Amino acid sequence: MDRHERLNTLLEMIGQQGRIEVDQAAAKLSVSPATIRRDLDHLAGRQLLTRARGGAVAANVAYNLPGRNHADRHSVEKRRIAEAAARLVDRGMVIGFNGGTTTTEVSRAIASRPDFNDRGSSPVLTVVTNAVNIAHELTVRQSIRLVSTGGVARPQSFELTGHLAGMVLEEVSLDLTFIGVDAVDPLRGAYAHHESEAAINKLLAHRAKKVVVVTDSSKLGAYAFARICPTLDIDLLITDTAAEPSLVSAFELEGVRVTLV
Repeated sequence: MDRHERLNTLLEMIGQQGRIEVDQAAAKLSVSPATIRRDLDHLAGRQLLTRARGGAVAANVAYNLPGRNHADRHSVEKRRIAEAAARLVDRGMVIGFNGGTTTTEVSRAIASRPDFNDRGSSPVLTVVTNAVNIAHELTVRQSIRLVSTGGVARPQSFELTGHLAGMVLEEVSLDLTFIGVDAVDPLRGAYAHHESEAAINKLLAHRAKKVVVVTDSSKLGAYAFARICPTLDIDLLITDTAAEPSLVSAFELEGVRVTLV
C-alpha cells in the first residue's frame, strides 16, 4: 500500500468511526506508529482531520463554515439526511453539489461508502462542485474524480460564484445534483440569501437530470432573498421528521417526493 492509498484509508476509517488511534491504525495498515503520526499530521495540515491525543478525530471543516452555515444546529438531523441522500448514488454517476453544511455531510457520506472505495485505477464517481471545502476534502479520494467550477470565492459560504463558475457548469451534464438551501417553500421554490450563490446553484440544478434538495426542517416554508429554482424543478426533498405535516403535504401536492429521516 503506497502513501496515497494509506491516506485514503485513514480518511475512510475516521469517516466511519469519527476517531482513530495511532496504534490501531498502525496495526491495521501494517506500518509503524511513527508513519501513522506523520500521515495524520499531513492530513491535519490539510484540515481533513483534527489531531487529538493518541490519534485524530473527524475534521470540523463543515462545522466552521461562516455566515449562513451553522452545522452545530440540527447536526444530528443533517447526518441522517446525508445518509439517506448517499443511498441515491450509483457507481458511474456524475454528481453535483453546491455549498453548505448539509451538502458537505452528504459528500462525506458518499465518500465513506465502502463500495465507492475501490483500489482500482479508475474513479467510480465524478463530483462537480462550486464548494471549496467539499473540493478540499474530496481531492484525496482516489475513487472520486473531482471537478471544481472555479470562480470567485465567497468567504461567507465557501462557494465559488460568478462568470467563471458559470462557464464550467454550462459545459457539463449531471445525473444528480444535491442542493442545500437557506429556504424552501412548496409554492415559491428553493432560495439562497445571496444572489450570486443562487445563480450558480440554479445552474447546478439546471444541468442535472434529477434535483434533490437536502435540508433540515427549520428551512421549510421559510423566506430568503434569491431564488435558486422553482418547486417544479425539485424532484426530491430529504428532510427530518420534525417537518410540519402540512408543509410535507404541500410539497407532495406540488409533485415533490419527500423523504423524512
